[in-house]
Amino acid sequence: MQAISSKKRIGILRGGIEGDYHASLREGGEIISHIFEHLNDKWKVVDIFIDKEGIWHVGGLKIDIPDLHQRVDLVWNVAHPGLGNLLDKLSIPNINVSSFSSLLRDNHEMLRSHLKEIGLVMPRKIVLPVYQADIDGGMEMYALKKAKEVWQKFPAPWVVRSFTEDATMGIHIAKTFPQLMDSILDGMFHKKSILVEEFIIGEEISTHSVKGFRNQDVYVFPVGKTSSVHKEKLEQLSRDLHQHLGINHYLKSDFVVHSKKGIFITNISFLPDLKQGSDFEQATDSVGAKMHHVIEHLLDRALSTN
Repeated sequence: MQAISSKKRIGILRGGIEGDYHASLREGGEIISHIFEHLNDKWKVVDIFIDKEGIWHVGGLKIDIPDLHQRVDLVWNVAHPGLGNLLDKLSIPNINVSSFSSLLRDNHEMLRSHLKEIGLVMPRKIVLPVYQADIDGGMEMYALKKAKEVWQKFPAPWVVRSFTEDATMGIHIAKTFPQLMDSILDGMFHKKSILVEEFIIGEEISTHSVKGFRNQDVYVFPVGKTSSVHKEKLEQLSRDLHQHLGINHYLKSDFVVHSKKGIFITNISFLPDLKQGSDFEQATDSVGAKMHHVIEHLLDRALSTN
């Protein structure tokens, strides 16, 4: 008689017709590999892939969406956050980022306004849309026009990069107006929307917070090696931010500490970096844990609280 497996089935949902398709595939693949390598004795990984036509696949085979609940016990959604509503309707427990939190992460102006409520400040930013020659005219004139818009909003130095953090476009530090123009032109040549951000010179520090870890409502991993005198303040800000945004699972908060201007928050993200040597690995090591202990906690908690 064949033994019944005691493993729980974790589906990693990735791809889809909305959101960043390739980032979703990569991030989902990293989670699949990590769980398979470190938690294979307790969890069976099920790869749930949505192609660009919106067709769902499990283990490489097409599946009718309502049949998904027969194939998994829990789903970690790294595709579009709106799919969490579908999983809820199917009564499938899931790890998901709310559409509102995702919107805040991607819309810096909304995030800036929201963070004022808890006393957090962001560097000023402006997003330049993808250059369209038939609408925007000559490249040099367009770059000049957009550089003037940036210059009028906030002074140098500026950080200029692809808004989608595409690796094909480099990250520029522009200290003069001509350098700003050249950086914008580079983004135009790469056919990317461009993020121009106020460059705050200071120490960059990331914090990691997890809901319910080690029996704490929000556990913030201690800030690592830093010359900052603001360690406790950064940890409290991380906790406040986690609670204020209503994050149910994991949050990474990126800060920069200026010697005179104080603490700025530069970015938030909802997926841990599971690569060896990552800042997240260093944070877990610092308290005698491993990355897969946190991942196991997230899976167990999501299954028990749904």
